[in-house]
Amino acid sequence: MSRSAWWAALAAILVIAVGASVVSTAPRMFGQWVLFALQQWHNTAEWQERSLWLADYRVAVEGRVIEGLSDDISALTFDPDRRTLFTVTNQNAELIELSLTGTVLRRIPLHGFGDPEAVEYIRRDTYVISDERQQRLFKVRLTEGTQRLDAADSEQFALGIGRNGNKGFEGLAYDPDGKRLFVAKERDPLRIYEIHGFPREPGKPMAVEVIDRPSRDHRLFVRDLSSLQYDRRTGHLLALSDESRLVVEIDAGGHPVSTLSLRRGRHGLKRDVPQAEGVALDDAGNLYIVSEPNLFYVFRKAPVTPR
Repeated sequence: MSRSAWWAALAAILVIAVGASVVSTAPRMFGQWVLFALQQWHNTAEWQERSLWLADYRVAVEGRVIEGLSDDISALTFDPDRRTLFTVTNQNAELIELSLTGTVLRRIPLHGFGDPEAVEYIRRDTYVISDERQQRLFKVRLTEGTQRLDAADSEQFALGIGRNGNKGFEGLAYDPDGKRLFVAKERDPLRIYEIHGFPREPGKPMAVEVIDRPSRDHRLFVRDLSSLQYDRRTGHLLALSDESRLVVEIDAGGHPVSTLSLRRGRHGLKRDVPQAEGVALDDAGNLYIVSEPNLFYVFRKAPVTPR
């Protein structure tokens, strides 16, 4: 590439960065964003083949209202057995099952869960629900006949790291192969913890290990974390930030790989996604996002055009 072409590419990247929310954050985040943008432009061909490559996703369902709910929902997880989605509300606490088109299928009252903020599918009929303020995790069992869930009947684990009011656990993701539960702390400080040993495997004793990787989290150029999603096919994490209006794909080493902007004009969006609270991937690679006030989005990967 000629020097003039290189500078033209750099200028284009800076224009994109100026339009991103990270510009209004700390200079460190802006510098990280620019470095990432340069690396993404330089390594597109290599990264595209071994990642989700969020740049190729386009909105298929935009801002569909989830009918029948008066309380705001938070978090999202895909159940591959039922082929449905689950979310939670924390005012009148409920676990809510949604179709893949955003229709409410059933509502299950939650008793004693405090301030439920996230839910994650673990295995058939087994989920983890988080209490944001108390930083407590609950393993629950859900069957077709479940009418209500009581925290007193669940296996529990209290983390209690860096408690900061409602800046607690905002997201969960699970790695079924590595048996790791990822827990996102919203901010102050922003963290992604790895928990081994919870939920406990059937027939095994409780032995919990909590791993903190600040060097990885330091690379994230977002202002907060709202939700997480683990992709089993690539071993990558998706981190959703509602304040930055961004989904960031992170590789196993903690390096940002690709992004999906939730701002108008990007990825086919006609309007900004107002307050994204949950992200989930199904087994076909379709990306689902829920946003306050109870809006439903689907993003699908655009087909590759043969050269």
